[in-house]
Amino acid sequence: MKKSFSSKEADRIYNTSYELVLAVAKNRETLLSYTNEVKKTANALLDRNVSFELSKIPVEELNRNKNGFRVKTLRNQGFDTFLKLYETSLKSLIDVNGISKENAFDIKQIVNDTAAILKNDAMIRLSLDDKNPQASCLVLALVKRKLSIPQLKVLTEISSIVKEKELILCLKILKSGKGAFSYFFSSKKKKENICNAYDILSNFLNDNEDNIRKALDEANLLDMLSYDQAWDIFSKNPVSLLNILEALVPGSVGVNDSKYGLPEEIAAKVLTEELDLTGLHCELRRYQELGVKYIIHQRKTLLGDEMGLGKTVQAIAAMIVLKNRGANHFLVICPAGVMINWWREITRFSNLNAIKIHGKDRTPEFEKWKEIGGVAITSYESTEHLLLEDDFTIDMVVVDEAHYIKNKAAKRTVNTKALLDNSENLLFMTGTAIENNVSEMIELIKILNPDVAEGLVGKEVLSKAVTFRKLLAPVYYRRKRKDVLTELPELIVKDQWVDITKEEKQLYYAAVLEHRYNDARRISWNVEDVLRSSKAKRLYEIAEQSKQGERKLIVFSFFLDTLDKVSHLLSDRCLETINGSVSLARRQQILDEFEKAPAGAVLPVQIQAGGTGLNIQCASVVIFCEPQLKPSIENQAISRAYRMGQTRNVIVSHLLCDNTVDEKIMEILSDKQTIFNAFADVSEAAKNIKEQVAPEGRAVVEEIYLESKEMQYSTNDAEDKDGIEIGQDSFNKIMEQEEERIKSSKIL
Repeated sequence: MKKSFSSKEADRIYNTSYELVLAVAKNRETLLSYTNEVKKTANALLDRNVSFELSKIPVEELNRNKNGFRVKTLRNQGFDTFLKLYETSLKSLIDVNGISKENAFDIKQIVNDTAAILKNDAMIRLSLDDKNPQASCLVLALVKRKLSIPQLKVLTEISSIVKEKELILCLKILKSGKGAFSYFFSSKKKKENICNAYDILSNFLNDNEDNIRKALDEANLLDMLSYDQAWDIFSKNPVSLLNILEALVPGSVGVNDSKYGLPEEIAAKVLTEELDLTGLHCELRRYQELGVKYIIHQRKTLLGDEMGLGKTVQAIAAMIVLKNRGANHFLVICPAGVMINWWREITRFSNLNAIKIHGKDRTPEFEKWKEIGGVAITSYESTEHLLLEDDFTIDMVVVDEAHYIKNKAAKRTVNTKALLDNSENLLFMTGTAIENNVSEMIELIKILNPDVAEGLVGKEVLSKAVTFRKLLAPVYYRRKRKDVLTELPELIVKDQWVDITKEEKQLYYAAVLEHRYNDARRISWNVEDVLRSSKAKRLYEIAEQSKQGERKLIVFSFFLDTLDKVSHLLSDRCLETINGSVSLARRQQILDEFEKAPAGAVLPVQIQAGGTGLNIQCASVVIFCEPQLKPSIENQAISRAYRMGQTRNVIVSHLLCDNTVDEKIMEILSDKQTIFNAFADVSEAAKNIKEQVAPEGRAVVEEIYLESKEMQYSTNDAEDKDGIEIGQDSFNKIMEQEEERIKSSKIL
């Protein structure tokens, strides 16, 4: 049989195939090892946490049950805490004069049992403020595990091809006969086997070499990841990494419970629900995924999760699931002030088409939605204008702030209920703890499930009892932060967008065109009557929700007159405004009063006066009335509440007007912050990046690099030096562009 390839070509095919098959096996094992590395580093961090807790238990606790141990002797020998006893050997304890062998056994048993209980209850809290060595190792392992998934998939598929085609045997056969001499003296059968082996290996390389090399290159990059890079990746998307940790080390970051409070019989059915989340542009936490399964399976539900747990994204995910099952028409009914938030979150977190149906354009937009589908977003006030044919089906109706329709005689309740008749899937949402008013809750549940509501009548007095909650379980699902995850992000930042009124537009356009730029920054707050301010209305809603959630608020603004209007709006719950003219002694008095104030209390603070030097851990909601021109000013303001001693997640809201300078400022600051973060680590790698940037961009990189270097010498409360700002010249340019936009458009 004549050989169809040269010895040189056979050498190349053999060597390349051998190299890649070996590399695939080696790298696949490395990638698989990242799973064990996560478990190992997670347990190391849990052990560290246990050690910390043991170090706080004095040796005297051994005699809590009057065991009669000679603790003074142990303390004199250096065993002053449970940690010291835990880390020492049994023999070392026996060697202590005055400690019998039997006592040593008992002491070790007590300490080991305590450590076991602590480890069972221990939680991992990954925080950018605590980059200890064990936490850094775990974050790096999690990042490697996450980033390795695509490469592992490729290499696993290649491994199956290798096994399927028996490439190892082909390599042996080709090696034995790839030389001209050895091939010449081979039998006819062996020559045939050599040619077949060559063809199989050649085809294998043609089909897979590029994919293998790409996967290997990407896998090799994982070894070069630094701790700082891993923390940066974690800061951008902690959810996906914590989901990995939760899956590999159950219970390490939260409640090790797949039901989160659902009764067993309902949970068993809900957990079987399959979710196709294709088209959702974010990752759900485990408790959120269960919430979506509950919504889909139960069909008509009231989701009452505590503020900050992501009810909106669960609603969006539920719509995505239904869309992937063939649904097309969804309707969101909400207060007018949050319509823009729904539109932005739907477009940000999904591929669903969102249509606002409100105001003078509502009729054509409504007809458009009926024709093409998507998510229609409308207000309670607009529901009376939305008339549907009897046979028109809405695949899901979401009613946000559902307590708005608690009064069955109210016009908006009647109009909303008329639309609900066209849908088999209803989702009511409220962050208000409506268990506090059971009669109102029953009115809502009557709409969703009359049978459940009927079973609650007469049992209102039992509203806090487990039995009552079980009766509600088919319809009502509420989780509090402490019920789901201890590691929920301590800082939740959310932009609160509002549509401005005609009056606000006129004031804004006049301010821009007359170059009164500070007045333009006061948009919505510069209306004569604060009750007609769009931002004020949203602030009032947030304040109400915060009061229900037993939270206190800090409201920041650059402008004193804005804070005066905030005080007027929330007069009965507002404390004295802290500004530059308030003495340090009086400031402390105000803070002491705020500390003692009830839930829902509001502290107005001028950001220049309150950005530094104040500790306000009793507040967990932070509001910015307008975007600040420097992120550092905002960050320092947030750190008044978000600092050591804070026991609740801090919710930060920016009040922003859509399609105004607010939007432009937020975009520019976000871009600048992203660039700065990329170079904030003053390292050799950061320096080298400057050389890799195109010449026209080096000046910008050099400036940012110098700013990052200067930042090393600043602290939270120090004079701001980060240089990330919209300076006066840049701000003027933004306003000039806004002026041109207004002049060139038809909005005047």
